[in-house]
Amino acid sequence: MSTAYTGPAFDAVDIIRAKRDRGTLTADQIGWTIDAYTRGAIAEEQMAALNMAILLNGMGRTEIAQWTAAMIASGERMDFSGLRTPDGRVLATTDKHSTGGVGDKITLPLAPLVAVFGVAVPQLSGRGLGHTGGTLDKLEAIPGWRAELGHAEMMRQLSEVGAVICAAGAGLAPADKKLYALRDVTGTVESIELIASSIMSKKIAEGTGALVLDVKVGSGAFMKDVDQARRLARTMVDLGRDAGMATVALLTGMDTPLGLTAGNAIEVQEAVDVLDGGGPADVVELTVRLAQEMLAAAGVHDADPAAALRDGRAMDVWRRMIAAQGGDPLAALPVARESETLTAASDGVLTRVDALAVGVAAWRLGAGRARREDAVQAGAGVRLHAKPGDTVRAGQPLMTLLSDSPDRFPRAAAALADAVTIEAGNGQTRPGVVDASGARPLVLERIA
Repeated sequence: MSTAYTGPAFDAVDIIRAKRDRGTLTADQIGWTIDAYTRGAIAEEQMAALNMAILLNGMGRTEIAQWTAAMIASGERMDFSGLRTPDGRVLATTDKHSTGGVGDKITLPLAPLVAVFGVAVPQLSGRGLGHTGGTLDKLEAIPGWRAELGHAEMMRQLSEVGAVICAAGAGLAPADKKLYALRDVTGTVESIELIASSIMSKKIAEGTGALVLDVKVGSGAFMKDVDQARRLARTMVDLGRDAGMATVALLTGMDTPLGLTAGNAIEVQEAVDVLDGGGPADVVELTVRLAQEMLAAAGVHDADPAAALRDGRAMDVWRRMIAAQGGDPLAALPVARESETLTAASDGVLTRVDALAVGVAAWRLGAGRARREDAVQAGAGVRLHAKPGDTVRAGQPLMTLLSDSPDRFPRAAAALADAVTIEAGNGQTRPGVVDASGARPLVLERIA
């Protein structure tokens, strides 16, 4: 149930002027603003002006916390404090949020992996927009799987299986939904304060006991600059801690796509490969590292997530999780009807595969959407055949483009025209996640 604002009323223009002139908004001003905007009492152009003033002049820590609290109060809050297993054992809960990247299928193997150790994972996820993929779009490639679950269904699945990945209900932080759409069309998406409050209002409203943030940095991420990513991570960790939620953040690299796939069904298959004890080294490493952080935040310090991937325990939970939501975990995944292969132009060492270019290509092939109402192609995407640090030969396949619509290939290929760099030399095969080109490691920093 939402907590309606009951304090004094204000004039929207006065609040805009206050922030325009670098003033500090009070808790009452913020509470009234978010409540009035959610109810439609503040015009879109007025909220756009306030957003721009915030982007240009910022907010202090107290203001950000109050803004986030007001967004949470605009809707309902979930409560997992009574969550128990069928035999009555109390379940701790933990969650993960990624700021988005290319090939970021980590949630798929991560949720069942953490659940192996008796910690419940209520993972409320979203759909992709633009070059970053959406977890729900990926999972909907599995025949029969459904994203929409009622509260009772979600609680039952958490109790019996330990993990759920589903769509968030419309009642969680409805102010954020309106604000997000407005920021998208008014050039104010980049505000650290508004990004942090958007993410954390939903995550705090979701009610999990602990949260691990995966803040992506690099060409394929929203944050291109490490300093800005660090500032965002610090702000979100502080918001979580202030709200009583154990929160930690990892800064992780997104100059190169995660794994060897960017799409929907092909990313699901790669996630299954990881759950089967294989898969690309970078996907395995980040999955295990995030699992360790999630478990530690929930009070479990003696777990070995890598072993649970190798011995099949995580795969068992995955199959139960997919089946609980109507999916067939053993069914064949959709395959694109058409493909086109891009090859290396010369011999040498592959030193760069630009994540943004690969993400844009996958989007143009049909794996993503330009508008929220657009449909996606389950089989579309880009499959990589080499990663930075690998030695390649002229004519060797570097990427395969996949789509049901061959007319999409030229524009996808155009996005990839300058996506790779091959340098002369013998090189060596990419060892784990630190490549021979000297690229930065996958996990850059931990912020707690």
